[in-house]
Amino acid sequence: MEVMDKLTILADAAKYDAACTSSGVVRGGKLGSIGTATNSGCCHTFSADGRCVSLLKVLYTNHCCYDCAYCVNRRSNDVPRSAFTPRELAELTIQFYRRNYIEGLFLSSAVLKSPDYTTERMIETLRLLRTEYRFNGYIHAKAIPGADPGLTYQLGLLADRLSVNIELPSEASLRLLAPDKTKAAILKPMAQIRDGAAQSKAELRLYRHAPRFAPAGQSTQMIVGATPESDLHILSLTDVLYRKYRLKRVFFSAYMPVSQHKSLPAPAGFKPPLLREHRLYQADWLMRFYGFSAQEILDDSHPNFDAALDPKSDWALRHPEFFPVDVNRADYEAILRVPGIGVRGAKRIVTARRYGPVSFEGLKRLGIVMKRAQYFITCSGRMLPGLRFGRDSVYRRLAGLEQAEPGREGWQQLSLFDGNVG
Repeated sequence: MEVMDKLTILADAAKYDAACTSSGVVRGGKLGSIGTATNSGCCHTFSADGRCVSLLKVLYTNHCCYDCAYCVNRRSNDVPRSAFTPRELAELTIQFYRRNYIEGLFLSSAVLKSPDYTTERMIETLRLLRTEYRFNGYIHAKAIPGADPGLTYQLGLLADRLSVNIELPSEASLRLLAPDKTKAAILKPMAQIRDGAAQSKAELRLYRHAPRFAPAGQSTQMIVGATPESDLHILSLTDVLYRKYRLKRVFFSAYMPVSQHKSLPAPAGFKPPLLREHRLYQADWLMRFYGFSAQEILDDSHPNFDAALDPKSDWALRHPEFFPVDVNRADYEAILRVPGIGVRGAKRIVTARRYGPVSFEGLKRLGIVMKRAQYFITCSGRMLPGLRFGRDSVYRRLAGLEQAEPGREGWQQLSLFDGNVG
């Protein structure tokens, strides 16, 4: 089979791996080498399904010895099969780079023969790129659960970022849909990558020429919507992965009905839960940059997201005791929890009020989204003049179901803040 025919098959097979992320590592030009890596990312191309990617995203092979029910590459599925040789894939990557098609490589693979054999082939590919072709650009590689730890370590010395796909949100779902995989086998390389990266950083502090192990850290991906786990379950797992395994990113992938199985949603009439995926990414952002915990965003009485509201607005409406927040007196963390105020906006408010009280007009100039924030803030103890609202009215406006009109603010006797509306 010609190399370009292999690329057509294996690039299409890789489209379900989420890779829309910045490189997370800085490396400038190096004498005798080609390529650089920057932490600002290089998202200049889009895949066929609309995902923004900065890399040549491809599988080493789609021959798989596993039979995961949700996977298009499972061994029982009748699809065209192919595999690169390490030399073919290294040559293809470097030729694409020289033509300015790509700025890096995202390399994953189905499990060919065994995890060890597959990892060895991936290592050989990256070794050729790094040593023979002198490629100094960004490489993201998928570690294969079940591979020998020594092989995973070699892979981490050649790649900038490693990732281990957790696949499904619970061990019960994994047993049902991916009987060849286990929770322990997936978490073991995550712990190894975490410890290897920490050791590498310690060695680099002592000797700046020490080998670098996965300097951009690790990430993972889980499928959403194929199994019945709640959003709270998924978010709690995400929180644990960040804290225990020090992941840089957790990617969520809305389930695409690529196969039929009695335990999977029927393809006929099934719509991929793209909005749910979006809400999970928004909640993930709240945990990583806004100081929220998973148990704050959702709880047992509210285990799933309201599809009509972003998670921050949903949390705010369920916690009226926290509001209103006075932007001239509250600390940075409290301001950050107001819908319509982001990290940059909160920092601008804290800086601006050093020079005098911040007004509602001033908030607009600072870039605050007043359409959402106006219901949850005061300026020096006063709410926006003329603003009248109740909880139901605020919900409809935040959900885009109702437009506020001057003089018709949807006043209700029971307000969001127990009558304190101005």
